Amino acid sequence: MSDLALLVVAVSLFVGGHELLSHPLRAPLAKAIGEKGFLGVYALVALGSLFWAVEIWKAVPPERLWEMPGWAYGVAMAVMLLAFVLFVGSMTTPNPALMGGGMPGATGIRGVQGITRHPMMWAFALWALVHMAMSADPRTLVLAGGVLVLALFGSAMQDRKKMLASPAYATHVAHTSYLPFARQFSGRAPWSSAWPGPVALVGGAVLWGAMLWAHPILIGVQPWRG
Repeated sequence: MSDLALLVVAVSLFVGGHELLSHPLRAPLAKAIGEKGFLGVYALVALGSLFWAVEIWKAVPPERLWEMPGWAYGVAMAVMLLAFVLFVGSMTTPNPALMGGGMPGATGIRGVQGITRHPMMWAFALWALVHMAMSADPRTLVLAGGVLVLALFGSAMQDRKKMLASPAYATHVAHTSYLPFARQFSGRAPWSSAWPGPVALVGGAVLWGAMLWAHPILIGVQPWRG
């Protein structure tokens, strides 16, 4: 089996294991081994398969399939800035869309949830889309493609699961959007509702700047040059 085929196996295990443990297997496993035991199994499968996938990714020689125009690098960095703002916002504001995030309260939609109710998953999805487009090599298409599928399919499944569990979450879904900025573009919400808040904006910008600086050191590629 080639390294690229092995990477497909590892990414499939990462995505499939996450989905199985997050949904059909969660309740029976938690009942059998307890919540802490389940979280241990979940972490082992998720982190172990991701580590394996990344190690295989390193072993596959990069092979560029297409070239992006120069202006695309500026767009990519802007999209990554949005991804970091969404990520920081998802970590600093309670999010009922997350597993274990609870149900919506009476405080309404706050921060990055005005952009999308799945800010963390869209942060990962935007990262994946940018790296698939800009790296343009088979190994990254496989690895980032797996992250993209997991982020978008997983968040949709989480919506379905939580709506079945609580009418309050169905109301939350009705007042938020799955796609970033969908409510603003459709005219259902003013653009002022997309303000992420100072913590998400400043924290995201700082993290974005730090990663731009570290990218050549960690990955060996300057993102503003490709």
